Amino acid sequence: MEQKRLKVLINDSWLDPYEGAINGRHGNALYKKSELTNNGKQTLSEFASGYLYFGLHRTIDGWVFREWAPNATQIYLIGTFTDWKENEKYALKRLEDGNWEIKLPIDALHHEDLYKLKIYWVGGQGERIPAWTTRVVQDNATKIFSAQVWSPEKPYEFKVKDFKPNTDPLLIYECHIGMAQKEEKVGTYREFRENVLPHIVKGGYNCVQIMAIQEHPYYGSFGYHVSSFFSASSRFGTPDELKELIDTAHSMGVAVIMDIVHSHAVKNEVEGLGNFAGDPNQFFYSGGRREHPAWDSLCFDYGKNEVVHFLLSNCKFWLEEYKFDGFRFDGITSMLYFSHGLGEAFTHYDFYFNGHQDDNAICYLTLANDLIHQVNPNAITIAEEVSGMPGLAAKFEDGGYGFDYRMAMNIPDYWIKTLKEKIDEDWKPSALFWEVINRRYEEKTISYAESHDQALVGDKTIIFHLIDADMYWFMQKGDENYRVNRGIALHKMIRFLTATTINGGYLNFMGNEFGHPEWIDFPREGNGWSYKYARRQWNLMDNKNLAYHYMGDFDAAMLQL
Repeated sequence: MEQKRLKVLINDSWLDPYEGAINGRHGNALYKKSELTNNGKQTLSEFASGYLYFGLHRTIDGWVFREWAPNATQIYLIGTFTDWKENEKYALKRLEDGNWEIKLPIDALHHEDLYKLKIYWVGGQGERIPAWTTRVVQDNATKIFSAQVWSPEKPYEFKVKDFKPNTDPLLIYECHIGMAQKEEKVGTYREFRENVLPHIVKGGYNCVQIMAIQEHPYYGSFGYHVSSFFSASSRFGTPDELKELIDTAHSMGVAVIMDIVHSHAVKNEVEGLGNFAGDPNQFFYSGGRREHPAWDSLCFDYGKNEVVHFLLSNCKFWLEEYKFDGFRFDGITSMLYFSHGLGEAFTHYDFYFNGHQDDNAICYLTLANDLIHQVNPNAITIAEEVSGMPGLAAKFEDGGYGFDYRMAMNIPDYWIKTLKEKIDEDWKPSALFWEVINRRYEEKTISYAESHDQALVGDKTIIFHLIDADMYWFMQKGDENYRVNRGIALHKMIRFLTATTINGGYLNFMGNEFGHPEWIDFPREGNGWSYKYARRQWNLMDNKNLAYHYMGDFDAAMLQL
């Protein structure tokens, strides 16, 4: 029987020369899915349930803890309950396949106890935070991270049992919990729920995309150097407070998606997975492929079934345990290519099929999308990908990778380039229109004029490009000069053209809707550990004596169209 031709090939005749490669990638994903599900004897969702087995769990009459550490020779649980010393009562037993286990009586551990693993291997030893832990906290005095027992007497119960996102269209408000308040400090889940969610709803957005949820040792990494993949960052509050935030958003008709990082991991060994049990390659590629050349981080080995199990289970965990409505996958280009996309122009289709692609990563991403939509058919998946890989946001059964949307990353680049290099008279309407609709029409996209990337220190937001230092002196009503009036008008026009030509969705980074001034700069040694530029000054928009609200009001009206 002749094989049915994949739809991605039918939709784009330019892909004809690469039919063999596309069929091969699709077949590879089908083969791997069959392998992981034991030829269909279990579902992919059942396979991706590692978080229910590994880590620390309450049982009917006690506790059970399991860890995957094939290179270990001995493992102990240590913590406040052992005075951080080894105790044979807390020694794990080795099982099959490199797994370790310990069962403990109910009084051996208590809610909020701190713990780690003391792992021995041939030629070494070290303390490690468990890979599957769901709670990590940092000591305010010593700055040391530890896993924490999280087993409250009354776990949070979701009030909204079933939620279906409104995606017609998808209007995303990109945000960061820690910098979502006007005070110079780290904000909390509770503050975001009480103060920012109402602003988002009032502004007309139907989806919140939250950055920096997975635990990360360095606040200034913007959450992209993850150490504990199953732990919601404790610097913003408790797991129950994050659940309440998501539950409240759902009650207000707002979906919540997570900026998930599976493209790399932090190098840290004690807090992270870098040298978990004396094996630097337990989770990561070996040799020259282990370290990311630009990000100072480690690259997952997507060819290992155990790593795929870990990452797929991570996707399911956030969907099931916290009721996230999906994910924006960060750094997809870095995953797709051996070069991580660095120094590549991607000016021809050959660049997508020349053998320089990581087929393991492609397979993983395809399976991740398959799993996510199996767990929640209404889930949203978005790919942050800059090379233009064909089929990324096409359905799996059609030969694609299964993402629902791809980020239209050409649009913000175009706007910034235009603002930097062209005077107003040289803006050509035909060129503007072409750029905002330049996409693969069979794949839905998320259009945006700017995101957090353009707001970071070293770059400028659109409004700062337009008004610059006059923002400090001429934003009072009645004091506006030509530059301010021009800037506000062009800010509105740029966002209007971007938002009204979407093919699926639109995204805004928090504060940019009202022209938030200046840049983002997280506390670091170079700025004296200041929070001055790691916050959002909502008071500027609320002050009707200032011109900022003109842009905020326009944004809200625009989204009602």
